Amino acid sequence: MRFHSPQKLKTIADLIGSKFIGPEDFEVLGTNEIHMVKPGDIVFVNHPKYYDKALYSAATIILIDKEVDCPEGKALLVSDDPFRDFNKINTHFTRIYNFTEELHDVEIGEGTKIHHSAVIGNNVTIGKNTLIFPNVVIGDRTVIGDHVIIQSGTVLGGDAFYYRKLNGNFDRLISVGNVVIENNVEIGNNCTIDRGVTDSTVIGEGSVLDNQIQIGHDTVIGKKCLIASQVGIAGCCVIGDEVTLWGQVGIASGNKIASGSVLLGKTGVNRDLEKGTYIGMFAEDFKTYLKKEVKLRNLK
Repeated sequence: MRFHSPQKLKTIADLIGSKFIGPEDFEVLGTNEIHMVKPGDIVFVNHPKYYDKALYSAATIILIDKEVDCPEGKALLVSDDPFRDFNKINTHFTRIYNFTEELHDVEIGEGTKIHHSAVIGNNVTIGKNTLIFPNVVIGDRTVIGDHVIIQSGTVLGGDAFYYRKLNGNFDRLISVGNVVIENNVEIGNNCTIDRGVTDSTVIGEGSVLDNQIQIGHDTVIGKKCLIASQVGIAGCCVIGDEVTLWGQVGIASGNKIASGSVLLGKTGVNRDLEKGTYIGMFAEDFKTYLKKEVKLRNLK
């Protein structure tokens, strides 16, 4: 999430009541999750296991639960609860409506048809010649391109599935990102695409999604991908261009699939994959799998 205008380190520290280490006028441009950070971003970390990953990431402001040596050119915000204060910063700069208010600040392009039963949030942009079927829900800040088809029951921009355990309960990291649907995308019935925690969940130009597909927060789907029914993609994944995912493929969070890959039905992914064709619970190369099957069948 980028702030509407640059902020100063002291301003952010005062907002959350934290100590800061670094020049008080150190420039802060926004917040982001560790997978997505850029210079000028705040990233939070609340466990020593991940200190180095956060401190030496692209982020230049680290919201951390312990005072540590600060890398050169960076700044620290020292908080007793970085998770809580990350939420506080995000919701200060991005108001969460969750359909409780209708501001009607929606831009709709020429030739677009929207069924009267569709529900549209605030600050939504919809391009030209797009078709939105009955009972579609479009959350705040969603951006939809030209010549897009969104079929019945699909939800764009629901909350990210991102929690921590606190005092025996689940505490949500509030998602202030959005969903971006590029031009010429087709989305089937009853799909759910979560908005980014602090960035965008993106469906690339020309991609086609079947029915009943779940795509997690901050995931980026490339151009001209084909995704069959009941695929589940966790958060922060990167799917290259022209990837085919057949039915019930499951992809764990933070993984990358190279452009041109094909994942056959029920393939499970728990690591980055180079270009190829894969099958099985642990995404085995398809040719290797076939050779193994032949050998097994020939055993006496």
